[in-house]
Amino acid sequence: MHARRSHLDPLAIGLLLACCLFWGFQQVMVKATLAEVPPMLQAAVRFAGATGLLWLWCRLRKIPLFAHDASLRPGLVAGLLFCGEFICIYLGLQHTTATRLTLFLYAAPFWVALLLPLRVRSERLGGTQWLGLAMAFVSMGLALKDGGAALTSDTEWPWFGDAVALAAGMLWGITTVVVRSTGLSTLSAEKALFYQVGVSACVLPLASWAMAESWPPSLSSFACLSIGLQTVVGAFMSYLVWMWLLRNYPATRLNAFVFLTPVFALLTGAVWLGEPITAGLLVALCGVAVGIVLVNRRPKT
Repeated sequence: MHARRSHLDPLAIGLLLACCLFWGFQQVMVKATLAEVPPMLQAAVRFAGATGLLWLWCRLRKIPLFAHDASLRPGLVAGLLFCGEFICIYLGLQHTTATRLTLFLYAAPFWVALLLPLRVRSERLGGTQWLGLAMAFVSMGLALKDGGAALTSDTEWPWFGDAVALAAGMLWGITTVVVRSTGLSTLSAEKALFYQVGVSACVLPLASWAMAESWPPSLSSFACLSIGLQTVVGAFMSYLVWMWLLRNYPATRLNAFVFLTPVFALLTGAVWLGEPITAGLLVALCGVAVGIVLVNRRPKT
């Protein structure tokens, strides 16, 4: 087994940038698709498709998914947490803007930074890293206030949207802790992800049925493209890359870096939805960049 990296190298940074860019774009795309496809049904189709693609990928690469390795219990726990996160995301998008939800969702690194060191000693942050994490979070708060706080006129229960977005971030953070601090950390990235998308593919149709959602009589080309991108790029490719990164790089460093995703979401919202890019947003961009540098600063030897 290869050694686990202690800091982010250019490969990890490049992959993270690509993932963060797509994740920021994806939240706005999901919000736009809600006009045609209800939330739980949209998520159910997404993860059912991703489960099938992942199973096919593993078959082609001869990666075992059902070997007895004592990973079932933590795998199911991670899968339920992961599924709960996306139930919160899709519910929240009905009651708040995509940019606002994304900003609250990315409180997840604080949960990781607070909880993971209790289980994995090597993940502890030093004073400089804590300063960088705090700076990135404050910058996101500034971006939230300045660029994403204005809710659309048709939004109901805005505080409910904020609350479930924060809950989604907490569930994401706890999922990361479970993956990193249990036997899941020794599994292939494919099997660890299979637990999460597989459980979601089983639970989300039940959630859709419980909410009395129905399939629309017809779908526009945009809705088809949106669900296709969410499935292939979002739930399959980007999450497979994310699981690989979690196995090979420090989770606290990774979670601090993905603070870029809300910035990309705000930029996408500005281009797609016409939201203004203000001076506060530009300051937030700088704050996030500095925070990332501090969190990933190599300790003096």
